[in-house]
Amino acid sequence: MVPAYVRNVELTVSIEAGIPGLRLQSLSKINRIRGWNQPSKYFNLDKPLQVSLRQSTSMDTQFARRVRADFPILQTQMAGKPLAYFDNGATTQKPQPVIDALVKFYSEDNANIHRGVYELSQRATDQYEAARQTIADFIGANDVAECIFVRGTTEAINLVASSWGRANLSQADQVIVSGLEHHSNIVPWQFACEATGAELVVWQPDEQGDLDCRQLEEIITDRTQMVAVQHVSNALGTIHEIDRIVEIAHDNNSLVMVDGAQWVGHNPTDVSALGCDFYTFSGHKLFAPTGIGLLWGRRDLLEKMPPFQGGGDMIETVAFEKTTFAPLPSRFEAGTPNIGGAIALATAADYVTEIGFEQIHAQEQALLAYADKRLSEVPGLRVLGSNRSKEAVISFVMEAPNVAPLDIAMHLSKDGIAIRTGHHCCMPLMGHLQVSGTCRVSMAFYNTADEVDRLVESLIELAADRMEKQSKRSESASGETVGSGDSADQEITFAVASEASPCDAGEKLAEEFLMFDDPESKTELLLELGQELPDDFARLKQLTTAVPGCMSEVYLVGRPMPDAPERFEFAADSNAEVVRGLIAVLSQLFSGQKATEILEFDFAGYLRKIGLDSFVSAQRRSGLEGMVRRIHTLATAITERQNT
Repeated sequence: MVPAYVRNVELTVSIEAGIPGLRLQSLSKINRIRGWNQPSKYFNLDKPLQVSLRQSTSMDTQFARRVRADFPILQTQMAGKPLAYFDNGATTQKPQPVIDALVKFYSEDNANIHRGVYELSQRATDQYEAARQTIADFIGANDVAECIFVRGTTEAINLVASSWGRANLSQADQVIVSGLEHHSNIVPWQFACEATGAELVVWQPDEQGDLDCRQLEEIITDRTQMVAVQHVSNALGTIHEIDRIVEIAHDNNSLVMVDGAQWVGHNPTDVSALGCDFYTFSGHKLFAPTGIGLLWGRRDLLEKMPPFQGGGDMIETVAFEKTTFAPLPSRFEAGTPNIGGAIALATAADYVTEIGFEQIHAQEQALLAYADKRLSEVPGLRVLGSNRSKEAVISFVMEAPNVAPLDIAMHLSKDGIAIRTGHHCCMPLMGHLQVSGTCRVSMAFYNTADEVDRLVESLIELAADRMEKQSKRSESASGETVGSGDSADQEITFAVASEASPCDAGEKLAEEFLMFDDPESKTELLLELGQELPDDFARLKQLTTAVPGCMSEVYLVGRPMPDAPERFEFAADSNAEVVRGLIAVLSQLFSGQKATEILEFDFAGYLRKIGLDSFVSAQRRSGLEGMVRRIHTLATAITERQNT
């Protein structure tokens, strides 16, 4: 007997009536089996079939090749090498049907929806509302009016925290969030609690990053009005026990809001079965465009919530004396929505539904198991989080040799491999795990074992390169410190002024950077500058706190020059090589210079002049700005002291 769903098997199917062999009797139990030849088509099993079943212990390479053909970007290159895209937790790539749906709308049906009586507007309106019904079916919502289109998960959580929170929370109440949450499921609740006087309570994970529901039972009280939690941790991939969380909360008469951003593209979703009160996700993590997402909420809750924004389409009547509001879902969809995005979102939902979550889950879990095994071959690599129950996400650090996540990502990028590094908008979790950030490999069903192999080979190469560099540094340091005692006791090296003023130093440095037009060459120059810095990282880490806003660990101390107190000197170091290069730039510009001239120097303009503003990522630029802010704070203190 063939099981109701054929899971994780390789099938050879001959579709010819009358062929002797296995006849599938329980057709009512078998909804459909994926056709091998066309990614978007199915065939019905209503004829005798010759079926060979063999349990598969590896990924389905035919399936991977077939679906990859649907994603144009996967055929492109990065850094001159085939793209291996492992940043699906940040955003997924888009299949051709989704791209076509978006192009078709803007090419053939673009018009504003609702109220337009001409045919084009009616067509756009029909497609928009049909998309809502498709998404309602996709998530198991019984009432289509409970489905509200939003820009994404962040806007949805802000909507609930602002509209429901401010209307229902008071000083006597509590909101529980987990310690694994994305910032978008923390900050809006902080806003709501600050506005109402409610208390924000944190449900902390264990040392592996797992949530223990027994702890939730201990911290939840009759004051708890809302439990806000991810379905899947975006940083670690951990799948949370939503059914049990809902049970505990509802037994306490508390509501539950679920952030499903990392779930819906990988598993079937049924909000009715989950029993939660609010559920949200972002389209761009479901192979749909950016700027579109969904908030689902119980009708009885939504109807009692005041509108989140005011404007067109969310009103019933408007007068200067009073405004009345439209019914659901329009009440929460002020202004012109992302019509094309909603239509493309529905197309994306249809796309993954046609592939089948059974196949998607099997493929991604096989990828996860293979990647876990292969990554164990990388020297000094440590995976964070448990493997108890997780999606195809691996967060890791490299500790022996110690390589900063930022350097790892840059090295992989040169090999055409895209991963995400940093705190993943989970700074509290990173603090709990006692790391400044991690490297995150997040996979989708279109990834392959070959791509995993490329990832591991590149990491092994990086580890070997770092080991060699560390060995040379150790030999050099050993030769330089003979007879001078423990190097840990040596004084920090403060850089002397490189030129007479920051402007003069900037001109000299600009000559080097302006020799290169491409970001890669500028990066190489930064790395060379960083190699010239003294190694003060360990000593600085003992003396000061890390500079905030940096993807890597950065430590910086400054002081008035002992023999010229109107001048400022500083020492800084980082565990990331490229950031050490940025520190070298700051050191050449500012260390040993007059505090007043440092404050007058147009650093943002200088970055534009030498071309660093266009290639330093927003996150890395934030770290650079963090260092500049600390330098300015110390320089300001010197000028104020001089003026008193």
